[in-house]
Amino acid sequence: MLLGSSSSIYASLSDRAKLVPSLSSSAPFFNSVKGVRFSRRNVGYGVVAMASKEAKNQQVLDIAFEPFEEVKKELLVIPTLPHASLARQKYSDQCEAALNAQINVEYNVSYVYHAMYAYFDRDNVALKGLAKFFKESSVEERQHAEMMMEYQAFCYIIDLHFIANKRGGRVQLQTMLMPFSEFDDEEKGDALHAMELALSLERLNNEKLLNLHSVSNENNDVQLVDFLESTFLVGQVEDIKKISEYVAQLRRVGKGHGVWHFDQMLLNGDVAA
Repeated sequence: MLLGSSSSIYASLSDRAKLVPSLSSSAPFFNSVKGVRFSRRNVGYGVVAMASKEAKNQQVLDIAFEPFEEVKKELLVIPTLPHASLARQKYSDQCEAALNAQINVEYNVSYVYHAMYAYFDRDNVALKGLAKFFKESSVEERQHAEMMMEYQAFCYIIDLHFIANKRGGRVQLQTMLMPFSEFDDEEKGDALHAMELALSLERLNNEKLLNLHSVSNENNDVQLVDFLESTFLVGQVEDIKKISEYVAQLRRVGKGHGVWHFDQMLLNGDVAA
């Protein structure tokens, strides 16, 4: 078709017979009377007429989408082995490995938070608000790992929207280290010590996510970049801000009765008792 000042005309079979002077040669032709240029491709199926406002020789940019021709290169790269993923496209080995590493980070952070939950839930510690907070944090990090696993190989659902990013990767779980089971600190107390550790973990996790984002950019994987930005990075910054405020509050109240009030605040949903 002509670009710019041109528009397409769809001629009937009878009109085509009147407009077309000859189809014997292979070169394109131009009818100066009608101001119509014809394409000789696919002559057996009809003629495509294109009208121009200026009946002068103009450069014609013949832009056509030929699906049966262009799809040939895609057919050549579709794997035929039974163990190979059919959905994998433009998903580099570097991105796959980096995402597997991040899955391991999320599981390890979840493991540490679960150990904190177990500590504060003891009968001789009995800070139920902190236990609740760290249990919820553990579940959240584990959900992050599962979302990444589902993105790697399957699909996932966020806010009732079905996200069909089937990248065709392979999940490879790695070893997790045993976390600490004691979080008491003679100088800071257990609540502040655990919350500062949680802040360090969230900052470290954010750094790992940014590294994964960099790997995605370097490999021009816009889908993985979008997945990270829309699902994790904003929430990670919000978590760091929230836990930073908790650390500041616990530093103010010290190790005494104020810790119990802070614990009640967490237990009652950020509403002080």
